[in-house]
Amino acid sequence: MATILVVEDDPGIRTALIRSLSDRGHAVTSSQTGLGGLQQAIDDRPDLVILDLGLPDIDGLQVLSMLRAVSSVPVIVVTARDDDRVTVRALDAGADDYVVKPFGSDQLDARMRAVLRRTQAVAAEGPIVVGALTINAGTRVASLGDEILDLSRKEFDLLHLLAQHKGQVVTKRDILAEVWRHAYGGAERTVDVHLSWLRRKLGESAANPVYLHSVRGVGVRLVDPAQPDG
Repeated sequence: MATILVVEDDPGIRTALIRSLSDRGHAVTSSQTGLGGLQQAIDDRPDLVILDLGLPDIDGLQVLSMLRAVSSVPVIVVTARDDDRVTVRALDAGADDYVVKPFGSDQLDARMRAVLRRTQAVAAEGPIVVGALTINAGTRVASLGDEILDLSRKEFDLLHLLAQHKGQVVTKRDILAEVWRHAYGGAERTVDVHLSWLRRKLGESAANPVYLHSVRGVGVRLVDPAQPDG
């Protein structure tokens, strides 16, 4: 059983979600406004948030951005906007997954289980050390030597994925699937931009790599500078 917060203004959809989730054994709370839902998420610390984007008081993407500033609670975005651009914005803002209305309760339940499994696995994972880099997924803190790195959510997720496969080449398709939840690739420019930002924060560049080594036409790998071929 998980504690679920539903942020949805449509009373019919909200009631149906509460009933469906409760029938599956979850403890469910709800809010019909974005700011109310944000406050509940901070105060109640649910295991997962289901967040509608079309809220009456504030856009759901703004709620997500504000929530991400103070919490790493998993969020599944629910939207009637079947638009790739909106999906990308939601995932970039920190959503863990999304479903497009209308959707079935079985589909939502499967997505919830997948997100919660990933969250629990990360919580149980110890820090990963690569050279002077330490990546702690439980606390979502990465440091280089004694310096804590100021990373965005996606930059951290990208670094963490590469650290999980340290020394191995991770393809851009796999990065898109794991970090941005794009199952069929595309938008590789997004990966390139985030890699550039991450390199800058690590004090390196594509031309002079230290930790992040690109393999042309394949992907990128994170290495220990003391063992670049390991």
